Amino acid sequence: MNKTNTNIKRNTKYRQSYHITPQQNWMNDPNGLVYWNNEYHVFFQHEPNKTSPGLMHWGHVRSKDLIHWEHLPHALIPEEEYEKDGCWSGSAVDNQGTLSLFYTGHKEVDPELESVKQVQCLAVSTDGVNFEKSKHNPVIDSFPKEGSAHFRDPKVWKHKDEWYMVVGTRKGNVGKVVLYRSLDLVSWDYVGVMLERNGNQGSMWECPDVFPLGEKHILMLSPIGIEEEGYRYQNHQNTVYFVGDLDYDTGQFHPESFQELDLGFDFYAAQTFSDSMDRRLMLGWMDMWESPIPTIKEGWAGSMTVPRVLSLSSDNQLIMSPVSELEKLRENHWGAHHLEWSNGHILPVGGESLEVEMMLKFREECEFAIAVRTSEEIDEQTIIKLDAYNQLITLDRSKSGEGVSGVRYANFSLREQETVSLRIFIDHSSVELFLNGGELVMSARIYPDPSSTNIKLIGSEESIEIPLINVWKLKSIWNHN
Repeated sequence: MNKTNTNIKRNTKYRQSYHITPQQNWMNDPNGLVYWNNEYHVFFQHEPNKTSPGLMHWGHVRSKDLIHWEHLPHALIPEEEYEKDGCWSGSAVDNQGTLSLFYTGHKEVDPELESVKQVQCLAVSTDGVNFEKSKHNPVIDSFPKEGSAHFRDPKVWKHKDEWYMVVGTRKGNVGKVVLYRSLDLVSWDYVGVMLERNGNQGSMWECPDVFPLGEKHILMLSPIGIEEEGYRYQNHQNTVYFVGDLDYDTGQFHPESFQELDLGFDFYAAQTFSDSMDRRLMLGWMDMWESPIPTIKEGWAGSMTVPRVLSLSSDNQLIMSPVSELEKLRENHWGAHHLEWSNGHILPVGGESLEVEMMLKFREECEFAIAVRTSEEIDEQTIIKLDAYNQLITLDRSKSGEGVSGVRYANFSLREQETVSLRIFIDHSSVELFLNGGELVMSARIYPDPSSTNIKLIGSEESIEIPLINVWKLKSIWNHN
């Protein structure tokens, strides 16, 4: 069993203060999110030997409060022939007290032809730390005729007395998810195609997740090959969701809507789970394939988002809200009601790890911007701009520091009385924006200089009222290590 390195320095330039990151080397997809034995477990794709993707293991952290995390030894190490080129993404379930991990065993057949063998596998644990791979592996050893060798990322859940599994695959350039059913988590019967591409929805469907929410079911996935449409699908790869109904008799999903989940720069491979409070919680990988990652110079790469709670609006929109547990990290509060300000106003509080809460009231159709992680001396800033006339929000990181650039746009709605609420989470190398309680979310990695710590308000005080503003510094989640 690999040992974790408990002597990693956390005071490097871009090291996140309150987000899950690897102790060292490469991290991508969150895997096996589960609440088990009164603890939260997050597994993740981890390459322990270098700062780029390669021979993927399952890294592992756990928490009692969803905020402070403890690094544990690798849960899965590729040692068997069927997984010799990696233990790829998957999920976890509690099977009557046994923590059961499902993952894709990945094997390169002919790298020059991009020929692969991908199978679905099982590993179990009774202590939540040490895992034994099933003697029945692979529990699904071949893809169905409707799919192909690109056959990965099993998500497992229980409905009534049966277990179900969806797996992402493709046939030609048609992305799809296929469904299996089991009574014992070992023997799986193929049900059929749950849903497949219809239009501009991607040529390969990765990381599928199916769950009930309110009166509907959600099918969430991360497609490869969606083409950009205006302000939509601007990333190299995206995470999307269908809202609809799942027919367990036929195994088919009947979609009513199809939308992008996070409209920022860095969000992929999101996965959800429920806890003892029956919340539907979600984490995403807060990076993006083919994007610059300056943290590689510090010996690590990859960050998760803050944990988010999902709910469904009356018009079938997923609402993403930061978990309330994050409030435990607050300290050194500064706030004001009906703030008196002028264009270029710099708030009297700043830092590298902050939470900002604002209420804005537009007196006329104008623009307002808040610039975070700013420094006049070295001309750095990340700008969040609201255009009330066009109801357009802009996340601009063209001056956000090392490596990154670009602008993301999204449409938003003004609330009653022309108001907008903003909640912004800033860490050493990221920013996450939640607008109107999570109706719209934008996540991005940024790499500013440590001296860029100010918050600046840009706009006309005659046109915009700020009834409320709060800023907190956020404590590190790693102080206990």
